[in-house]
Parts: sequence; C-alpha cells; structure tokens
Amino acid sequence: MAFSELLDQVGSLGRFQGLQTVALVVPIMWLSTHSLLENFSGAVPGHRCWAPLLDNSTAQASAPEALTPEALTPEALLAVSIPPGPNHEPHQCRRFRQPQWQLLDPNATAAHWSEAATEPCVDGWVYDRGTFSSTIVAEWDLVCDFQALKPMAQSIFLSGVLVGAAVFGRVSDRFGRRLVLTWSYLHMAVWGTVTAFAPTFPVYCLFRFLLAVASAGVMMNTAILLMEWTSEQARTLAMTFNGLGYSLGMALLGGVAYGLHDWTVLQLAVSVPFFLFFGYSWWLAESARWLLITGRLEKGLRELQRVAAINGKSAAQDTLTKEVVLSALQEELQVSQTPTSLGTLICTPGLRLRTYASTLCWFAFGFAFYGLALDLKALDSNIFLFQVLLGVLDIPGKIGSLMLLRCVGRRPMQAASLVLAGLCILPNVLVPLEMRYLRSSLAMLGLQCVGVTFTCISIYSGELFPTVLRMTAVGLGQVAARAGAMLGPLVQLLGTHHPALPLLVYGAVLVLSGLTALLLPETRNLPLPDTIQDVQNQAAKKAAPCTREHPVVKTTRV
Repeated sequence: MAFSELLDQVGSLGRFQGLQTVALVVPIMWLSTHSLLENFSGAVPGHRCWAPLLDNSTAQASAPEALTPEALTPEALLAVSIPPGPNHEPHQCRRFRQPQWQLLDPNATAAHWSEAATEPCVDGWVYDRGTFSSTIVAEWDLVCDFQALKPMAQSIFLSGVLVGAAVFGRVSDRFGRRLVLTWSYLHMAVWGTVTAFAPTFPVYCLFRFLLAVASAGVMMNTAILLMEWTSEQARTLAMTFNGLGYSLGMALLGGVAYGLHDWTVLQLAVSVPFFLFFGYSWWLAESARWLLITGRLEKGLRELQRVAAINGKSAAQDTLTKEVVLSALQEELQVSQTPTSLGTLICTPGLRLRTYASTLCWFAFGFAFYGLALDLKALDSNIFLFQVLLGVLDIPGKIGSLMLLRCVGRRPMQAASLVLAGLCILPNVLVPLEMRYLRSSLAMLGLQCVGVTFTCISIYSGELFPTVLRMTAVGLGQVAARAGAMLGPLVQLLGTHHPALPLLVYGAVLVLSGLTALLLPETRNLPLPDTIQDVQNQAAKKAAPCTREHPVVKTTRV
C-alpha cells in the first residue's frame, strides 16, 4: 500500500483532482438520463381504435334520418364507434364493427351495446398527443396485444448493462481504466444518436442494448478513476460527487423531457453530449496505481509527474524517479505478478465473504430502485415533477451520507441505508390506495434511502478489494445490480395476485441484504489495498488486538 505515500507527494487533493472530478461527473449526469429515459420516451399515451366516422374526413355518416344534425357531434360519433372500456372510458383496444346508432337513443340500455359485435383495432390506433407528441409506443403501436413489447425494451437495455459490467470489469483490469472509459464515451455517443433514427422496434432495441453495454464501462471506470487518484481522506468526498452526478441527472431528465415531447429529439438531446466527453477524455490521466501495480513503471511515473505539475508540486517532479518508485513498491510488484481471475474472488478465504456480501448489496440496490423508479406512473403523480423531485431530494441524502460515512463508517451506513429503505417501503402495504400522497411520500423516502445505498456500496466495494482485482469485483457487483434491475420490474406482476406482494418482496430483500452487510469489515480511514496480501494484512491487524486481549496464562508447579 506504498502507493498512498507516492500519491501524497504529487497531491491527493489538489487542482488535478478537482478538474478530474468535474470532467468525470458531468458525463455521469447525462448517463443517468438513459437509465430512466423510457419513463418518457416510452410513455403510453391515451389511445383508442381508429374509426372511419371519427378519423376519416371523407367517410359519410349514414345516420338514421330520425337523428338531428346536432346529434352527430364528435362525442356522439365516438359513442357509436367505440364501446366503453372497463373504466367507462372509450375502450382502448376494441371498436364496433358497424356504427351503433341506437346508442344515441336516450332510452338505450347496456343491453343495446354489450351484445353488439366488436373487433380489434384492425386499422390502427389514434393517440392523445396532449402530453407527448411522439413516443416509441405511438411510433410502433406497442399497445393492446403488443403492450408486452414496451417492458421488453427496458429489459433488453438492462441486460446490456449487465453484459457490459461482466465484460468491462475484467477488461479494465487488463487494459486500463482510461482507455476503456474513452472507448465507452464514443460508443455511447454513436449508439445513442443512431437510436433516434431507428426504423423499426427491433433495431431500436438493438441500438439501446449496445448503448447500455457501453454505459456500464462509463459507470465503473468513472468510479474507480476517482477512487484511485485520491487519498483515503478525500475518497468519500470524490465518490459523493460521483453519486450527486446521478441525482442531478435524474432531475435533468425531468426538465429536458418536459421541454422536449418528441422521443427522437429527447434521445438526441441526451446522447450527442457524449461526443464532447469523448473529445476531452484524452486529457484524463490513466490510473497510476494500476499502471505501477501491473508493471508499467515508465507510464505510471509519467502520470505521477504530470499530476505533480498540475498540482504545483515541483519538488515531487524532481524527486520522483524510476528507482524511487521501484524501491517504494518493491513488495507490491512482486506479489502482483501472481495471476488473478474471477475465481480468485470466490476461492480466496480473505475475499470470499466480501464478494458474496457486497454482491448481495449491489443486487438489492438494483432490484428495489429499478422496480420502483421505472413505474413512476403507478404512483398517480405528475411524472415530470416526480422525476425532478426524485433527483433533487436525493441530493441532501447523499450530502448527509458523506458526513455519516466519515463519522460512522462504511459498514453501519451500508446496513442502515438498506434496512431503512426496506422499512420505508413495507408500510405502503397497509396504506390504502386512495391515500396516494402518503404512498408517494413513503415511496420517495424509500428511494432516497436506496440512493444512499448506491453511494455507500460504490465507495465500500472499491475499498474492499485490491487494485489487481478491483474492477473485476466492481464489475461483478454491477452484474448483480443489473440482474436485480431486470428482476425488479417483473415483481410488479405479483400485484395481479395481491397488490401488496410486490412491496413485501422489495422490502424483504432490502432488509435481509442490510443485515448481511454487517458481516463485512470496516474500511474507514484505511488505504486502498493493492494486492491480495494487503487485504490479508488488514484482516491480521484487525485480529491482532483481539489476540492480545486474551493472553495465555501459564502456570508451573514448583
């Protein structure tokens, strides 16, 4: 763990870290808009079947002669063309085969139309353009018999993030953080832009999948670059800014979607900025910690000297030489030559428990957050305002978590945030559906606690694992989070059996994972481990006081 001393020499909290944080967090704001974008681009507008009398200006209303012209109002034509639906509004998926003029008779009863022949929307649908001028639902008629295709698009996106997390964790440990990050920026820009011009729904899903794969590379490498270029004292601050990027992005999405009601324009607005991020990403420094630990001494030394120059540490520029670095990291360089893989996380005694417990925390976050946040309309609130509030109210929670992480520690905060999130969601099981404001408030509070959980696990998981396996471990955690994100929305289907079942499942998973987090070791104020031996040394130092507290008393017989 001698790299911490080298980092202190070049500056662990200076101008470079400030510029780097801004350069990395701004793209995170725009990235987070893609995760919840289909709350707006995939919104389901009000719709009904296309009917000749209503929607064909050349159609002749062959009404009975007994009817007066005043009776042929749009409301009257709607009544004779579209049967009532389950909520007594015009049916969204059926229409009358022939106009039912008898329904205009004031003395008509339900029997006059309930037995009338109806048919599906064979000529398409007419959509309410009041809120959204265009959505993918209206673009490709993802309603009625095709309504299952819309959640499928979101599942495909989340599966892309899962694939990206599985791939980029190991790739970043092998080829570097900054290189993979730059590549991911470019792919997000390209695939996000071409998505807006997708000619068919399957092509749209393919482009969104490729976009999601690249987004995983951005998320993971951003967090690790922030962690590996700051000291243990500043690490929490840097990662809190990273978490605030997601919060600001959620609020940004609500504002942009409110101003842009066309899904193609909205898609372009949140994708084109990544071309800018790709352009300046070449300025970003590669992780010197990773370069040195993997034996790339000259490149690592150049990055350290560059950071020293930006931070105004001229003395460090002169004293940092290859011999100094070799002398400081001699032990780490010898140990780091041991081959590592995903199996190392599971088979090594010092890492196995950390891997299982942190992976469960990642899963609980994705499971609960996406299960609730991707169903904002179910809360019967203004979707634009709720989206903005979801991001704005998340900010004080993450700022507060910064102070608590410094004072209380990682393990208590991780466990408390998960348990409290579950305890906020579970009471909604008993709240009547009519009390929608109370239900929305509890759901909002639960989502804020889940947001704090993300901040905690982002910091905690990076501190639990050594540099040689850090991205692999974070990638595994992201895979678990995306697996949870894919399963979370499916839990809503349990509501067909009982409305309380989805909330019971979300709450139970959060509480159980919070209790599991108590099994993890505390990492507050500890330097980042670089090798597996560093992790084992940390455990040995923690166990040493316990050994001294129970001395062995020997007695001898005189």
